[in-house]
Order: sequence, then structure tokens, then C-alpha cells
Amino acid sequence: MFSLRKIISDAEANKIAVGHFNISDITALKAIFRAASELQLPVIIGVSEGERNFIGVRLAAALVKSFREGYDYPIFLNADHTYSLDEVKKAVQAGYDSVIFDGAKLPIDENIKRTKEVVEYVKSVNPDIVVEGEIGYIGTSSMILDAIPAGAVISGEGLTSPAEAALFVKETGVDMLAP
Repeated sequence: MFSLRKIISDAEANKIAVGHFNISDITALKAIFRAASELQLPVIIGVSEGERNFIGVRLAAALVKSFREGYDYPIFLNADHTYSLDEVKKAVQAGYDSVIFDGAKLPIDENIKRTKEVVEYVKSVNPDIVVEGEIGYIGTSSMILDAIPAGAVISGEGLTSPAEAALFVKETGVDMLAP
């Protein structure tokens, strides 16, 4: 059986990336799977809250699981940009391999508090699930922007500072960080 935690650890040790691609239908999932398998690379399928609402939280998990088990292939499912503990719980209960709690728009203290709650919940249910947190401005669109949008929360000197990143990881216990 494949472990996302092991795939990420190996990628870090080998200084390589693992592709993460969001889907909103089975056509995209099939295309991503075909490309990854032809290249013999592990892959992470992401579904945002909106995509999960469209596809179905459990259906997305069943589809990815069917590819993983049916083809004996390292394909994983991530609950991308999740904004509440309730939505994290739905993904965890459905069998997702990872969750991204996106508290980037919250004040840092509130983001730390809520992300820590997410980490504690996820680890109490299944410590193999990878939890990623977000701080600073990342954006919420797939559009290429020429400038930072008005109202974006920017910390430090432009974006997330190393000190903020270190504090966030230490205080929350996340496995990964999107600064």
C-alpha cells in the first residue's frame, strides 16, 4: 500500500516535487492519472470545497481509491482549501489522504488556534493523514494576477516571513506549510 507521507518524505530527500492537480470531473481525473502513470510519477488529486460539493466528498474519495487499488498506483486525494473544521471532518471521514486548512485570511492568532484544532482532530482520527496549513496571502483564484488584490492580508515585508512560518509550524503541528 502507498503512503502519501512516505511519498512526500522521499520527494523531499530527493529534492523533487510531487504534482498536485485539482479536478472537477472524472475526465480530468482520468487524464491526470494517465499522464502520471505514463511518466511513472506519484500524483496528488486536489478537490477544493467547491469541487467537493460538485463531485461529492465521498465520490471523489471512491474514484481516487479505485485508481489506487485497481492499478496499484500511488495516487492520493487532498481536500484542498478547506475553511472549516466541519469540512475537514467530512474529508477525513471519507478517507482523504491529506487536508489543507486555509486560514490565511484570518488574523495569525486565530489562524494558529483554528489550524491547531484541525491538526489535533485529524491526528486523533488517523495520524497518517497529512495536514497542511496556510498563512499569508496565497490567493483564491486560478487567474494569473498582475498585482496583489486590494484587501489581501500581507504580513512581514511582502509575504510570510521566515519567523512567522516557524512560529506557525511550531504552534500548530502541521505537516506542511503553504506560506
